[in-house]
Amino acid sequence: MGVADLDLDLDLGPDPERPPAPDLDLDGKPHVLSLTPAPGGPPLRAGPLFALVRLRGRPVATVLTTVPDGADPAHVLVAEFRAQYEPRDQRPPETGALSATPPRTTVVVATRERADRLGRALDSLLAQDHPDFRVVVVDNAPVTTATRELVDEVYADRVTYVHEPVPGLAVAHNRGVAATDSPVVAFTDDDVVADPRWLSALTAPFAADPRTGCVTGLILPARLTTPAQVLLESHGGFAKGFAPRLYDPTAPPADEPLFPFTAGSFGSGANMAFRTSALRAVGGFDPATGTGTPARGGDDLYAFVRILTAGHRLRYTPDALVWHHHRETWQDLRDQAYGYGAGLTAYLTAVLCRRPSLLPALLAKLPRGLAHARAITAHRPEETGAGTPGTHGTHGHPWPLSLSRLERRGMLYGPLGYARARWGSR
Repeated sequence: MGVADLDLDLDLGPDPERPPAPDLDLDGKPHVLSLTPAPGGPPLRAGPLFALVRLRGRPVATVLTTVPDGADPAHVLVAEFRAQYEPRDQRPPETGALSATPPRTTVVVATRERADRLGRALDSLLAQDHPDFRVVVVDNAPVTTATRELVDEVYADRVTYVHEPVPGLAVAHNRGVAATDSPVVAFTDDDVVADPRWLSALTAPFAADPRTGCVTGLILPARLTTPAQVLLESHGGFAKGFAPRLYDPTAPPADEPLFPFTAGSFGSGANMAFRTSALRAVGGFDPATGTGTPARGGDDLYAFVRILTAGHRLRYTPDALVWHHHRETWQDLRDQAYGYGAGLTAYLTAVLCRRPSLLPALLAKLPRGLAHARAITAHRPEETGAGTPGTHGTHGHPWPLSLSRLERRGMLYGPLGYARARWGSR
């Protein structure tokens, strides 16, 4: 399945960021500004196509369609977009946060023995339009010198190399925070390609609102070429939608009764930034969480909840876009399902161990929390899967019962995994 990036110029009414121009579409027919494959993806051709749709550069939707032989992919995508989305459904332009000058930022990329993928990520980071940033690579418990050699030979004087001998993603992230001298620190992974405006969009909200402690952004698939990749995206992938959200602990969202303990809805670790002082004030990431520890994950979720419970706001902005290379094999997906479940309960355990005062609030929401956990790990039957990437069948679409069971088994293991990680760190 191809993955495309479509940019349109569509008449959605007055736009305070864009004055009227001779090519302004007055009859409602969109102009195609660009149509390209996702970064690193194959050329567009006939067949299934999953596309990001932008309006004048800003992500607004995804569409899934099939391009017939000989048809123009742009024409097919535009028709599908107009059939699924009315102009009034699109979010209006945001002027406040986007117009603010992004603060000086350090981008931290934690990696371990994936120099081949890291180079692709670093190339995209060095092409950012942010006015003042630096990139730090944290080499986590390396067994070879491949990462150091890549940074020294290809990115000398442009990327800072830091060695962290203790394994674990949270430990690596904390090492990156220690190497930060900027007011904002951003994090992404070595298997992403960042959109050129990613860092500016991710960090501008910190300048616009002094109460903002964390910002997360949109994550879309760079490729959907294997059944495992299609299945993951069918189940939601890492995307959190195209509507900006503000999470304020002084005004909990009415549609999230489990707030702030549903941290998985706030964003993901491949696309997040923190006000450095706020992250340091809550102690950074819990080193007993995250990939590379017995806890298997949850380091990003832990940080989100700690920021919110410390009184800071968390913002989600879909304008901050990265393209993620999903895992390719069925076994990879099984490991990810188990690790997701384990990380979910491990981070909750970590929050309670670090902030016991939150226990009454968590216990009060526990019944709803258990129901929510059952819902997000439920087997998805065929009839509920329409409109998402993939085809029905084994290891394809919908979400198999075996993966649901793995997620739930991981949830049962999570507290034990966190305890093992805490004990091992001593």
